[in-house]
Amino acid sequence: MILIVECGATKSDWTLLDRGVVHKSFQTEGLNFSSGDEEFIARTLEYGVLTSRDAADSACLDAIYFYAAGLFPSDDPSSPYNILYGCLSRNFPDSKIYLENDLLAAARAVCGHDAGIACILGTGSNVSVYDGVTIVSRIPSGGFILGDEGSAGALGKRFIEDYIKGMVPECVALAFEEKYDLSYSTIVRNVYHGNSPAAYLGKFAPDILAFYDDNRYMSNLVDENFRRFIERCLLLAIHRSQGPLHLGVVGGFAYACRRIFDRLAGEYDLHVDKYLASPSEELIKFHQK
Repeated sequence: MILIVECGATKSDWTLLDRGVVHKSFQTEGLNFSSGDEEFIARTLEYGVLTSRDAADSACLDAIYFYAAGLFPSDDPSSPYNILYGCLSRNFPDSKIYLENDLLAAARAVCGHDAGIACILGTGSNVSVYDGVTIVSRIPSGGFILGDEGSAGALGKRFIEDYIKGMVPECVALAFEEKYDLSYSTIVRNVYHGNSPAAYLGKFAPDILAFYDDNRYMSNLVDENFRRFIERCLLLAIHRSQGPLHLGVVGGFAYACRRIFDRLAGEYDLHVDKYLASPSEELIKFHQK
C-alpha cells in the first residue's frame, strides 16, 4: 500500500493505493510549506496523517509520496522539508518517504514519462522543464508577493490593488461589495495575517472572470495577468529547453480559462497539449503504472 498526497494552496488530495487500487481518498485544506501559517499547517497535517493511519488499518504502508509547494531539501532542521519528514517518519516508521515539489506532481501528471514543460496555474503559478524523470530546470515562482504571475492569486491581487485605490469601475466595485466584505481593514487582515493569503486573493478570480465578456477593464486585467506569465515565466522555460516539447498546464484556474489562455498563447506561437484541472487523477495513474 502507498500513500499519495498532492497539496495545492486551496486543497490537498490524499489517496491510499492498495495494489494499484484506490483504497481510500479524502481532501484536506490546502498547504503551502513556504508561506503558510505553521499552526494551520500542523493542524491540517495532523488530520491527514491520522485519517491515513486509520484507513490503512494494520496493513503495511510501503511508501509515501508527498507533493507540495515549498518542499526543498535543507540542512536546517527547522526547514519545512525536515519538519514534514520528521512528522511522517514518526507516524509511519516503516515506510519509505519521498518528499517532492508540486512541480514534479504537475510534470508527472501532464507528461508521464515523456519530456515536456509543465505549468501550474491555480491559486499560485510555476513552470518547469521536465526530462521524463525529474525536473531539470525551473523558473522560481516568487510566491504571491514576488511572483505567481498568471495565477488566480495574482489576478485577485491586481484587482484588490486597484480596488483600494478607487481604480475599479463603479459598476464592478458595487457588484463585489454586495458579495464580499471589502473594507480596508478586512483586506489587510486577510492578506497580511490570514492562514492562506494567496487563497484569499484567488477567491476573487471566478467573479472577475464572470465580467470578462462584458467589461473591458476586467478582460484587460485577465489578459495582462496571463501575458505576464507567458512572457516572464513560460518563454523563459522554453528558452532553457532543447527542442520542441510537450506543453501541459495544471490548475483549476487555467482549466476554467483555457479558451482565453489558448488564444493568448497563440499570439506567441505556443500550443498547450493538455489542461488538467487537478493533477491528482493522472498522478494516481502514474503511480499505478
